Amino acid sequence: MLRPALFEPTGPLFLDRVFSDFFGSNFFRFDGFCTDVIDNGDSYLLQAELPGFRKEDITIDVDKDTLTISASRNEEVKDKRGNYVRQERRYNSYCRSFHIPGIKKDGITASYNNGILEITLPKETVIVDEPKRIEIR
Repeated sequence: MLRPALFEPTGPLFLDRVFSDFFGSNFFRFDGFCTDVIDNGDSYLLQAELPGFRKEDITIDVDKDTLTISASRNEEVKDKRGNYVRQERRYNSYCRSFHIPGIKKDGITASYNNGILEITLPKETVIVDEPKRIEIR
């Protein structure tokens, strides 16, 4: 974690402790979702970890050469027992974009099972010409 480097021989100075306690160890943590991309030869398989979301909470958009995965969830819990009233709210929203040149946009498929979103991205068959030198006459 980024913080002032002020130390005493016996431990961190007061300012260092206050800074650490205020921001916590997770202040600069990435709050996105983890993804893996697997090359299957004729396609790529993108796996995104989205536990706790329902299929309806997730959207996948393709705009030109950009694939965007968005997931959002709103949850409210109300619990009333006697004089005790508890209300909690949780709002989560994640979004990641991927640059996907050379992908057949019409062939993209997706499935969601047990918190894992799998997107199959078929490659376009592109004829790659070998480099060649042109002779000058």
